[in-house]
Amino acid sequence: MYYEATKDNYTISTNPALLDIAAIHQYLSEESYWAKGIPYATVQKSITYSLCFGMYEAGKQIGLARLITDRTAFAYLCDVYVLPSHQGKGLGKWLMQTVHAHPDLQGLRRWMLATRDAHSLYAQFGWQQFTEEQSKRFMQLLNPDVYTQ
Repeated sequence: MYYEATKDNYTISTNPALLDIAAIHQYLSEESYWAKGIPYATVQKSITYSLCFGMYEAGKQIGLARLITDRTAFAYLCDVYVLPSHQGKGLGKWLMQTVHAHPDLQGLRRWMLATRDAHSLYAQFGWQQFTEEQSKRFMQLLNPDVYTQ
């Protein structure tokens, strides 16, 4: 069963059959700051193994939020976007409300994300930056140029 929400002419759905991989790839590889140059096959594989919330207007993909999650204890939120032509309408906030309301994501112990410029959006939903002490506990293995090598 897929999770869906509608508002005005917009729909958010977790149905993977609705996702427009080509449109998602175009945005991520050409317009996002975090996945420039990402190969099509990588986008396709990432979507296959994630819980995706596609946002649509009249069936056309206009946004996405992708979660890497076990639906039990942890979720990593990534690839969140609303096309620039649809921004300023509260759709990003509605997308986050819909993600947070998904029944399979209730009671998770930890959610994580990385953002350069959307801290105020996520803060509305209780997200906080790591304290200095917390940041000492987390580690990463980062290859920022993986898509351009």
